[in-house]
Amino acid sequence: MKAALIRIGNSRGIRIPKVLVEQYRFNDEVELVPRQDHLVIRPATPTRAGWDDAFRQMREQGDDALLDEEFLSATRWDTTEWEW
Repeated sequence: MKAALIRIGNSRGIRIPKVLVEQYRFNDEVELVPRQDHLVIRPATPTRAGWDDAFRQMREQGDDALLDEEFLSATRWDTTEWEW
């Protein structure tokens, strides 16, 4: 996909198509990472930012229990026939 550079004051910019903005979950701010022969544009906040804190809070509140625990119990096959 190609995009034209457009004038924005004394700078230049590109328009990122809506489909790419949605696909990569860009908000109002992006991070530009210069590389040797290309430029990487990525969301300013990592995709899973805040997950560690959310999981920690779930653990503290006891909300991290498995919902399908009944299906995790060993079957007869697991206990009598399965061998490592």
